[in-house]
Amino acid sequence: MKSSDNPSDSPVWGNVFRSFISQKEHSKVDIISRIPIFKDLSRKELRIVADILYDRGYETGEDVFITDQPGAAMFIIKSGKVQILIDGQDGNQTQIALLDEGDFFGEIALLDNSPRSATARAATKTELLAIFRADLDKLMHNEPYIAARIIKQLAIVIGIRLKETNRQLGNLKASTS
Repeated sequence: MKSSDNPSDSPVWGNVFRSFISQKEHSKVDIISRIPIFKDLSRKELRIVADILYDRGYETGEDVFITDQPGAAMFIIKSGKVQILIDGQDGNQTQIALLDEGDFFGEIALLDNSPRSATARAATKTELLAIFRADLDKLMHNEPYIAARIIKQLAIVIGIRLKETNRQLGNLKASTS
């Protein structure tokens, strides 16, 4: 096939394909621009991060990850809902959160590969964006300023979640006393 036979080389078709690619990238950028971990990044920096995001699809009831699996990625919900479940002593699972579009989970996996502390399960047909620790590690090497700001915001989010968990545990203890 000659390059002139390629539709993307045509001025008309090329613009269509470029527009499609731009919209696809744009949507990832728009999604992550609303995530607190990426809030300090410029549009250009968000595009760099968008390049290391992977699309993942899950059917209703399918596990994204399960308790005790090594963590490898953080997930952002593009569409759908995800249940966060913990295992009870009786062997049953208890839902501790139902996450929706724009929420994110599994962020500790960006810091280490410790076992997952909960199960994440698609409550509906769900589309996720995944960022893997290995890709964040590469970003630290190639774009340390961007990675440093992501990790700083990640620490802030984890701290907020820990404080909220402590508050809830304190309220639970007070109500059972």
